[in-house]
Amino acid sequence: MNYIYNNKEEMDKLLDRFCRYVKIWSESDGKAADAGVFPSTEQQWDFAKVLVKELRNLGTRNVYLTDNCYVVGKIDSNIIEPEERKKYPAILLMAHMDTVDEVSGKDVHPVITMPSAAESPTGEADTIIKTDGTTLLGADDKAGVSAIMSAIEYLMNHYEDLPHGPIEVMFSPDEETGHGMDKVPLNILKAQAAYTVDGGDEGELECECFNAYAAKITFIGKACHTGDAKAGGMVNALTMAGNFLARLPRDMAPETTEGYQGFIAPMDISGSIESACINLLLRGFNIEEIEKEKEIIQKTADEVVKKFGGSAQVEFKQQYLNMKDKILENPEVLECLEKAYEASGVKVIKKPIRGGTDGSRLTEMGIPTPNIFTGAHDFHSRNEWCSLNQMSKAADVIINLLTIKND
Repeated sequence: MNYIYNNKEEMDKLLDRFCRYVKIWSESDGKAADAGVFPSTEQQWDFAKVLVKELRNLGTRNVYLTDNCYVVGKIDSNIIEPEERKKYPAILLMAHMDTVDEVSGKDVHPVITMPSAAESPTGEADTIIKTDGTTLLGADDKAGVSAIMSAIEYLMNHYEDLPHGPIEVMFSPDEETGHGMDKVPLNILKAQAAYTVDGGDEGELECECFNAYAAKITFIGKACHTGDAKAGGMVNALTMAGNFLARLPRDMAPETTEGYQGFIAPMDISGSIESACINLLLRGFNIEEIEKEKEIIQKTADEVVKKFGGSAQVEFKQQYLNMKDKILENPEVLECLEKAYEASGVKVIKKPIRGGTDGSRLTEMGIPTPNIFTGAHDFHSRNEWCSLNQMSKAADVIINLLTIKND
């Protein structure tokens, strides 16, 4: 069953929707989120209100915009006979509204090209949407939002023809800051299986991810007049921070690791002679690897203090955990998704997420949530691009997922 792919009318609507969405500024702010601001930026409300209006216009009966900027829509099962209705599970679909703050997501100008198969990065004649080079595109995760909305629109336009179970849709703020599930409205969600639409290349099906911790190291120095620094016993916290970074293992940097290798990633540094702070990300597919990374951080901080004097405060904070084990405890969730890939003519490519999704944390909360591809590529950069063919295939997968009957 292919509903959108190779259907020009539906693909044109999807392309138009995606280009409209990426032009809406919805960038989040990691520092504000870490400080407890939720959502971390006001502009996320703008996108949320657009989605609420569109869901209502599509005929979705129950649409909520929560006090914390979550958009939730619900569609009742269209199956009348009770025993038949039980064969269609309730499903929650998720994508996030925010874009990362590492590269500007304001004033996005999407550029559309139509390369031949020989010239296309996907290896087939395609429509490619990219940036003009001044911003990111925002396909992470507006490609996922677009695929979900297009699938819902198709189902609502064919309500009598395509039997389905109860459907819930949720668009969340602040996924990119790691706080996307901080205030998730579990009280209004009923589905026991969920799927994020936040992946990359066609066919990718992700059910395992990093364990993720944040580390904050604060170096405390001693300030005095620079002209009398030696006699005054200056301890420069900025020098301590720089030496700490220089001591980190190069082979554990994100730019030197791949596959199932974890990493230690410095994300920002700030301060003065008296006090300097470094924030880092720790990533590993098993907890033992995370513990090793913690030891490296603590040992390195201690070595810097021994060399320069002063002191160091080291703090670790859990962000999310690998969702693999909890998802494998619910094999039917993956089985349904694999059937949807097959029905859409998509070959399953299982790979780990070298990162995390809102689904990582939702899985911890008890709702198993694997991840579906979107057709987005080169995330978090000015080189970000998206394949319309692949985004359409993601919409196909969603439609088939929602309409597959459990025998």
